[in-house]
Amino acid sequence: MLAANFLYALAKVLNIAINILIWIIIARAVISWFRPNPYNQLVHLLYLATEPFLFPIRRFLFRYLPPMGIDFSPLVAILILIFLQRFLVSSLFQLAARF
Repeated sequence: MLAANFLYALAKVLNIAINILIWIIIARAVISWFRPNPYNQLVHLLYLATEPFLFPIRRFLFRYLPPMGIDFSPLVAILILIFLQRFLVSSLFQLAARF
């Protein structure tokens, strides 16, 4: 019973965290269309929150794809997060239901 509650709570928190990260990545991508002021507090916060996740993806994409002038790392990051949400979070919910 205790393990089931823990797994359910873990899955719920992970689901919320992934949703928040997806929206933060979307906000960063939309703001980048408007040439934001890098000294703005909100822009700086968005970059700090997303860069640790986007930088490895961007480095991987630039290594294996030719330069195209468009940064696809937010799209790839969102697809990875959706995969984690559908696979990992759903698996945790199912595991919690079995206990």
